[in-house]
Amino acid sequence: MAAGPDLSIVIPLFNEESSLRELTERITDAVQDYSYEIIFVDDGSTDASWDVITGLHNQFHFVRAIRFRANHGKSDALQAGFEKSAGRYIVTLDADLQDDPFEIPALVQKLEEGADLVSGWKKVRHDPITKTIPSRFFNAVTRFTTGIKLHDFNCGLKAYKREVINSIYLYGEMHRYVPLLAKWQGFKNIEEKEVKHHPRKYGTTKFGTSRFLHGFLDLLTLLFVNRYMKQPMHFFGTIGVLLLIAGGVISGWLAYLKIFFGEPLGNRPLLFLGILLIVVGVQFFSIGFLGEMINKGQVKRQKPKISEKKGL
Repeated sequence: MAAGPDLSIVIPLFNEESSLRELTERITDAVQDYSYEIIFVDDGSTDASWDVITGLHNQFHFVRAIRFRANHGKSDALQAGFEKSAGRYIVTLDADLQDDPFEIPALVQKLEEGADLVSGWKKVRHDPITKTIPSRFFNAVTRFTTGIKLHDFNCGLKAYKREVINSIYLYGEMHRYVPLLAKWQGFKNIEEKEVKHHPRKYGTTKFGTSRFLHGFLDLLTLLFVNRYMKQPMHFFGTIGVLLLIAGGVISGWLAYLKIFFGEPLGNRPLLFLGILLIVVGVQFFSIGFLGEMINKGQVKRQKPKISEKKGL
């Protein structure tokens, strides 16, 4: 079997017909010292993007392409490109010409020096303030919650070793958190490189401010699933026990007042609060117990990834 190219350059896109040919020419000039393939993933474009890609494919042997019937989002587009890539290193960048292809060799150099993943940092951004301010806030929160010291999780220009791509799966808005997914799979050498960022030359941005809300929700999902998926009782059971204790204390205190002092309880809101806490506590505990039962068979099939073997 023939060896794959040095680089697989995966480019997700949506309605970027004007930039694709110029982007291909820039990439060709930037990575001429490597063997490479360019994989365009058309995420349901409604303009002539696919016609342009078809022309590029007919002209250049290294251009490959995937087309979705409908728009599914950047994560699905990247995942599809990853699955079809054959390169030793995988590079991703956006199709709008704001990412500079001439940064690719420097990113790859860091991989060859030992990095598992290299993320671009658009230190100087040419975007409107409606994008830059929310992005800085988003990056600060993500940096704090994940412990990964990157300045720009949203940068589309990244480079990965093949092993990283083979160990993760993207969906939803998870493309923002590839460094976190890689870290959880045991890849410790995650680096960052300052890269050039250009003003948008054609068209308008395809992302609204709602993407940051979706990104935060996906971050919460990731953190919760990674911590409690194998041991749901640790989360639901803990909450359930605390609620049961609180409800039990309240109910015990009211019972003491009724038995020893004969105080009426029917008109006390505290009585209903105590009952509610006990009921909700039982429900949380039951959810944790059911989660443990469901996971019993699943966890056995989730074998740890092996990075190296000797003598086996």
